[in-house]
Amino acid sequence: MDTLETRIAMGRGDIPADVVLSGGEVLCVVTGSVFDADVAICGDTIVGVGQGYEGKKVIDVSGLTLVPGFIDTHLHIESSLVTPFEFDRCVAPRGVTTAICDPHEIANVIGLDGIRYFQSASERTVMDIKVQLSSCVPSSHMETAGATLLADDIAEVMGHPSNIGLAEFMNYPGVIFRDPDCMDKLRLFEGGHIDGHCPQLSGNDLNAYIAAGIRTEHEATTAEEALEKLRKGMRVLIREGSVSKDLHALQPILNDLTSAYLCLCTDDRNPLDIGEHGHLDYMIRTLIALGSPVPAVYRAASLSAAEAFGMKDRGQIAPGKRADIVAVGSLQSCDAKLVLCGGTVVNDAAFAAREVIEPVGRQSVKAPKAVAEQFRHGGNNPETPVIGILEGKIITEFLTEDIPSTDGDKKPDTDRDLIRIAVVERHGKNGNIATGFVKGFGLKEGAIASTVCHDHHNIAVVGANYADMAVASNRLGEIEGGFVVVKDGEILAELALPVAGLMSLEPFEAVRDHLVDLRSAATSLGVTLEEPFLQLAFLALPVIPALKITDRGMVDVHKFELIS
Repeated sequence: MDTLETRIAMGRGDIPADVVLSGGEVLCVVTGSVFDADVAICGDTIVGVGQGYEGKKVIDVSGLTLVPGFIDTHLHIESSLVTPFEFDRCVAPRGVTTAICDPHEIANVIGLDGIRYFQSASERTVMDIKVQLSSCVPSSHMETAGATLLADDIAEVMGHPSNIGLAEFMNYPGVIFRDPDCMDKLRLFEGGHIDGHCPQLSGNDLNAYIAAGIRTEHEATTAEEALEKLRKGMRVLIREGSVSKDLHALQPILNDLTSAYLCLCTDDRNPLDIGEHGHLDYMIRTLIALGSPVPAVYRAASLSAAEAFGMKDRGQIAPGKRADIVAVGSLQSCDAKLVLCGGTVVNDAAFAAREVIEPVGRQSVKAPKAVAEQFRHGGNNPETPVIGILEGKIITEFLTEDIPSTDGDKKPDTDRDLIRIAVVERHGKNGNIATGFVKGFGLKEGAIASTVCHDHHNIAVVGANYADMAVASNRLGEIEGGFVVVKDGEILAELALPVAGLMSLEPFEAVRDHLVDLRSAATSLGVTLEEPFLQLAFLALPVIPALKITDRGMVDVHKFELIS
């Protein structure tokens, strides 16, 4: 029995510990030293680091180095395209023992029921999932979402053990210009943790944003931006997702001094990238390979993350800390050989013992049937705003191109890589369809479409052929959402995501295989992007500069207004 007296007795060695990890060495993320030691565990808590411990169960970790479990400080589990239970099975064996998630993707579709689903799942997973409460549902007034959450709504789901604060506050104009609804949400969490989201914000506007009590931020994409935020008291979360790849840009600032205020996060990472490259383990070995000090990197991945989010019970292999431990073959390779989450060995038996709850958000795609003519784009002025993709980033360029109108329509021009983009409202609210132009896909024919469309999660579709765009959009309604690739009216590849149009009910391995097929099908249309589907999804997020599109039209994000 795990009582105070028992923990003390096991820590002193008066009685055998529940588990002893024997024969390995331990990395101290405070001093940077590596030393030989056994680790004694009582229940879910480390009670001893030293020699001579006896255990009811002894696990030989000879030749391995023990490091604290990794903490992903900001992510949307929905972007892994699988349920929280499959996400658990996918990344916990790689050493991720805590995930701080924002369920605002599913909340934008089905509201509080989506948050409650994640809270309930967090009670049952092997890894520890912390569920922050979504602050921006919707992210702005310039989109149609499936739900709206005000401060009173958020208050209904406060108090759950998984909650450690208010999730990323994306509506930074609403903060700095004191929008009343934003102020109500900030006051609700005043004195607690509020996570940030303020891309390219600087100067006095950044001061104002931080003065609201916002202390962490994952949208820095340059070293200069990150350093200003560090100087002003923010903890910067280095991000490496499937689309947003900021690790290489920010690696030079990660050193022994700054690591106490830097953390790691993935934000949005799918099973194909996880399978091909890794998760936080990929970030750790890449940062080390690029020259960051080994202890600093592991500190950012564990103790610094725990401190940044007020989790005093984890982040270090030390008595009294939660037994989140990763045994790696080498610090440089970050190859997890054994993982413990709260003292539980991560293995098939642990996953099989979980109670898996029923999914929510079925039949959520309620878009009217689209026809080809709805994807025309009118206008007499040839001067046309065009979304310019920056591969590996979710920020975009605001381009202007001369596109003449023919028979009342500005047609796609594949020779200039100017293709149609459209957003179709799918929550059954108004049936909006907005169209525009995007440059950077390389697409020559056909269409691709998705209901993963941040953050309102309407249908986003790009194409060179209006009929194929209509087929792709309509197919998403038939499969309850997901990804589709179409050519000449035929479905080349698809992935059904029936949980709110965001998550599959299949194992993560099957989702990974579908993504391989989808990527290959997109490439056959001429697409040159490595990750076209999530890149497409972020073209509809109107709180990320510079030019985006929602179901209500093109958005000038710097002006925070729709383009008439």
